[in-house]
Amino acid sequence: MKYILVTGGVISGIGKGIIASSIGTILKSCGLRVTAIKIDPYINIDAGTFSPYEHGEVFVLNDGGEVDLDLGNYERFLDISLYKDNNITTGKIYQHVINKERHGDYLGKTVQVVPHITDAVQEWVMNQAKVPVDDDRKEPQICIQSLFQLGGTIGDIEGMPFVEAFRQFQFKAKRDNFCNIHVSLVPQPNATGEQKTKPTQNSVRALRGLGLSPDLIVCRSAKPIEMAVKEKISMFCHVEPEQVIFIHDVSSTYRVPILLEEQGIIKYFKQRLNLPIDDQPSDLLMKWKKMADRYERLLKVCSIALVGKYTKLSDCYASVFKALEHSALAINHKLDLMYIDSIDLERSTEVENPVKYHQAWQKLCKADGILVPGGFGIRGTEGKLQAISWARTKKKPFLGVCLGMQLAVVEFARNCLNWKDANSTEFDPDTKNPVVIDMPEHNPGDMGGTMRLGKRRTVFKTQNSVLRKLYGNEMFVEERHRHRYEVNPELICSFEEKGLKFVGHDTEGNRMEIIELENHPYFVGVQFHPEFSSRPMKPSPPYLGLLLAATGTLSAYLQRGCKLSP
Repeated sequence: MKYILVTGGVISGIGKGIIASSIGTILKSCGLRVTAIKIDPYINIDAGTFSPYEHGEVFVLNDGGEVDLDLGNYERFLDISLYKDNNITTGKIYQHVINKERHGDYLGKTVQVVPHITDAVQEWVMNQAKVPVDDDRKEPQICIQSLFQLGGTIGDIEGMPFVEAFRQFQFKAKRDNFCNIHVSLVPQPNATGEQKTKPTQNSVRALRGLGLSPDLIVCRSAKPIEMAVKEKISMFCHVEPEQVIFIHDVSSTYRVPILLEEQGIIKYFKQRLNLPIDDQPSDLLMKWKKMADRYERLLKVCSIALVGKYTKLSDCYASVFKALEHSALAINHKLDLMYIDSIDLERSTEVENPVKYHQAWQKLCKADGILVPGGFGIRGTEGKLQAISWARTKKKPFLGVCLGMQLAVVEFARNCLNWKDANSTEFDPDTKNPVVIDMPEHNPGDMGGTMRLGKRRTVFKTQNSVLRKLYGNEMFVEERHRHRYEVNPELICSFEEKGLKFVGHDTEGNRMEIIELENHPYFVGVQFHPEFSSRPMKPSPPYLGLLLAATGTLSAYLQRGCKLSP
């Protein structure tokens, strides 16, 4: 087993996850089996109880793990399926060690950070690195660990046990099996226009002081870095010039693996880790290059309005954005995603801030399609209901995901069944028409890890379903879930009589999973989260359907047997 450790310096959020994913993509293109582990030093057991404004969206895995969004990057880039143990947190490690201590596994010894916590980290990494993540179920050959300190930089107190664990681990694994990549920032102040190397020098010095020496320094910058800067970093950071890699801001993340490959990273890994690979990449990387080139040449635009409550930070809907982007690319369109705060569509905003209200509605009206993603809490729900009503009555293509589907049912009940007080028990526990109800077995009191989580099977009830055709006429699909509420199964007949069809349900037939509205170009709701399974070269069918309907090509696509035109 070969281990690649990715550390970060200077600031957080400079793309360490994308770089780790891109390195994995390059190594996979060389015929190697690759897995990935993300290390977060927060004390939370997992990311499930975070507000999206803390660390971005909560990504859900097949086994129900609620993890950091970077595991989503790993899955999308590498086309693998990870597990909850691929996300290590301080909380998980300490819980593991404390449980062992309570069990008496330490035989009366004093339990300390060194060696017990550090040993637990190393043991966890070595065990999880062997778990198959590809469809062929073979053991991986390369494990990429992304060590993110809280705030994303080396030197923070929360991450010290992990740094110490890997300082020890590099000797346990041996030099030929362990490589450290340090990602740093090269800022360029507007006042001088000069690219500054001092932050990178200080970051590398701090890393060395903790016992880890970088084999590669990946420098992030806004613009391409000059050769003189590369030589300066090489000289002051004690590495060869070819060990300094530059990644400047690019039009799409698909370009990052290409930039890394152009700077000789395959040849370096082959020598440094003694890998049995060719110097040249395979067809997989060529496909990435063609995809990146095609992305940059797109001329036609499709606009989608995303109506949500976490619109101030794009990372809150990272997987939704990626799923839309994958689908837009598949049909040769550039995505114009317009974020609309659902509160801005509500009547209260019209009174308090008329300008913001009219701007939000102007965006919604000019969009080619409307998407209402998942979420929790009552804030902004009336605005989402307004957007759904607009999509239904004006026959605008619409996709509702999780809460978006539940609200589509609420909107239909209020305006088509004339149940004016219809609501979800999440928002009004005493409503006389509870069209969305909670699932008691998935809500035992604790908030963390108590929802209906992970990959579940959805069975199609009918042949006459748009989504079934988009999924290739399969009898069932398996998608990832994350919800605590469901559509009330006792009221289904009332909806279907009026044209809102429940075309998919769970294996027992009790939980409603998919809705489709009759006599509408594309009005679809799904209880699951299809965005978590979308891949750059395999777009998610519900999102692809939305983009096809928004560009007026869905009917032609279905008539061709769900094949894209050349």
